[in-house]
Amino acid sequence: MNIFRLLGDLAHLASIAILVHKMHITRSCRGISFKTQALYVLVFLTRYLDLFYSWISLYNFLMKIFFISSSCYILYLVHYRFRPTYDPSLDTFKVEYLVGPCFVLALIFNYRFEFTEILWTFSIYLEAVAIFPQLFMMQRTGEAETITTHYLAALGVYRALYIPNWIYRYYTEGTVDPIAIVAGIVQTGLYLDFFYVYVTKVLQGQKFELPA
Repeated sequence: MNIFRLLGDLAHLASIAILVHKMHITRSCRGISFKTQALYVLVFLTRYLDLFYSWISLYNFLMKIFFISSSCYILYLVHYRFRPTYDPSLDTFKVEYLVGPCFVLALIFNYRFEFTEILWTFSIYLEAVAIFPQLFMMQRTGEAETITTHYLAALGVYRALYIPNWIYRYYTEGTVDPIAIVAGIVQTGLYLDFFYVYVTKVLQGQKFELPA
């Protein structure tokens, strides 16, 4: 493992910790997209099926367990514990427009036409666009709580750090993963507008508001 991968994983862990902390201290899931969180559960469940038949390392095993369990816990918080604070009228992005095309792409563009490989590829494509419902929700409201923007920023940093990770692996190991690279670039690109507002407003102590 290289430093970029480690920092990326730490940023991912930080994003989850920030989100869970936000919901517990405010006792609310206001501004959080249930649909995005449900997509992340689907991403991790389809990606980490190899937990049942493949061992890489203790670190890898624990991270997979954590991502599956934490994403399910977040879904529980939104759907059950803090459900009265969730507004479905704002969370209206049609996820079938994401899940369907991602599955079709996984059937067409994969490394091996095998069940687990197709599901892994599907998870890569789906993770790239899973943030769409959250961004769409923010676009509808035009604003977001500061702590929610910190969660999204950490999530964006996690994905952005995987770009130098791929470059490093190419030069040190000769490893190239076109599917993960393309999906990662797409995912990082989705955060560009958000990061512009985050840097120019939130980090300057102002409220996060999208341009009219």
